[in-house]
Amino acid sequence: MTINRIVRIVAGFFVLLSLALGVQASPLFVNANFLWFTAFVGANLFQSGFTNLCPLVTILKALGFKENCESC
Repeated sequence: MTINRIVRIVAGFFVLLSLALGVQASPLFVNANFLWFTAFVGANLFQSGFTNLCPLVTILKALGFKENCESC
């Protein structure tokens, strides 16, 4: 699995989780302040599209994950 794919999976998971915890209609509702985490993930994705800087990519590279998949 490549870094790009992992970043998209993690970002999607965080958005869905924070929405489930922050929207009052959800059975998992805890507090509406979890929506700030949704905004943070969205802002991070937005800025990384322009700057190509992402903390998760740096962590995954240090852990040895492949950046590209040549066999795909």
